[in-house]
Amino acid sequence: MENNILLKTDSYKISHHKQYPPGTTTVYAYLESRGGDYPEQVFFGLQYILKKHLVGKIVTKEFIEEAVQFWNKHFGYDIVDREMWEYIVEKHDGHLPIRIKAVPEGTVVPTGNVLMTIENTDSNCPSLTTFLETILLQVWYPITVATNSREIKKILLRSLVKTGDPTTVKSKLHDFGFRGVSSYETSAIGSCAHLTSFTGTDTISGCVLAHNYYLAEDMVAFSIPASEHSTMVSWTREKEREAYENMLDAYPTGIISCVSDSYNIYDACEHIWGELLHDKVIARDGTLVIRSDSGDPLEVLERLLTILYDKFGGHENEKGYKVLDKHVRLIQGDGVNMKSIETIVDLLERIGFSTDNLIFGSGGGLLQKFDRDTMKFAIKCSYVEIDGIGGLAVAKNPITDKGKRNKPGRLKLVKDINGQYRTLSSIDHSDEYDNAEDQLVTVYENGQLLCDYSFNTIRANCDIDFDHLEFMHTM
Repeated sequence: MENNILLKTDSYKISHHKQYPPGTTTVYAYLESRGGDYPEQVFFGLQYILKKHLVGKIVTKEFIEEAVQFWNKHFGYDIVDREMWEYIVEKHDGHLPIRIKAVPEGTVVPTGNVLMTIENTDSNCPSLTTFLETILLQVWYPITVATNSREIKKILLRSLVKTGDPTTVKSKLHDFGFRGVSSYETSAIGSCAHLTSFTGTDTISGCVLAHNYYLAEDMVAFSIPASEHSTMVSWTREKEREAYENMLDAYPTGIISCVSDSYNIYDACEHIWGELLHDKVIARDGTLVIRSDSGDPLEVLERLLTILYDKFGGHENEKGYKVLDKHVRLIQGDGVNMKSIETIVDLLERIGFSTDNLIFGSGGGLLQKFDRDTMKFAIKCSYVEIDGIGGLAVAKNPITDKGKRNKPGRLKLVKDINGQYRTLSSIDHSDEYDNAEDQLVTVYENGQLLCDYSFNTIRANCDIDFDHLEFMHTM
């Protein structure tokens, strides 16, 4: 049943074919973010949905019979539009007569613009357009995660430009979210979305998805040997030093991370790392990244930076900020989200330390603490064609919530002379709409995928132009 497209929709959608006006031949709908927490968004994740659910021959007589039995039991009587589905099998060999246009994946578009349009290509299948809303609207999740990660990247990049080395920004936010999400698929989609802006992850499902669905031939993200509390406390508190020394001996070169708050993080940094193992850390060909996993990060990080700078030394960089000796860094992996990252980098700047000294790890705040209303995503019907009437621009416009009013008409996403995106509607009946070049491209038509974006291309599309970043910061 999991592969049956007739079962990949909300229950009430099954009844909608009888609800459109008689003679309806075309239903046209579009996707937009109507607001929310971010001024702009990264379009990402549609290609995964198309490849997984909609490409190829996906309607068969067997699937129809399976679905009819299911829906009849679910509703208690025969309600399925068997005629349409059997027509799709016979006329289209099980391929969906649907056209989907979308902005290229990775494109950054201001909130409130059309991102995708959907319409039927066969006049006998008008209800198919909104039947697919359920599965297509799940693109809200990868867009939201990709957008959140890119907004965090802006914060880190601004701080690194001010205090350190901005070329390191892509490794500054590591994905710890695998265990904190609701399913394996969520972890894969969310992690892959995060990786559109960063290159560090422990959620390897995202790397697998990039390989399977986004033409990623090379490894798209990286990790390092790292300890957890179980591997540290197994040595017991009396042998805490031996536990840490074992990390240095087991991995004599490269970057390693060691969680050091099992007992007393301050004592661990000052006496064990800073004195008992000091020479071994300094002599090692690599960097020790000390992880604190508890406490108020502002209080803990300020104290740890002071301790480590006193014990290991460092230098003041050309921008006037302190940088620890290259053999030692810190990672903050507890309570990390966009707001806390902004607060922490502000602290570092205020006390005179470069953001070079710190890496962030995030789990739930990176992949899980979002919903569709975070960016107010919706797919809405905006245009229909009816025999004897012609084309009609339609829209909902509830008096109880003007924020839920949708755009009417057929839509185009266009760029103005300054390269800024905006949405045009056919209801304007203007030469501008007729002549404007639509930035939405046909990515899917009649069961075929027409655009296959690589992960490298997507990353390039959403990379941050520093001049643009400075402009946005001053608005």
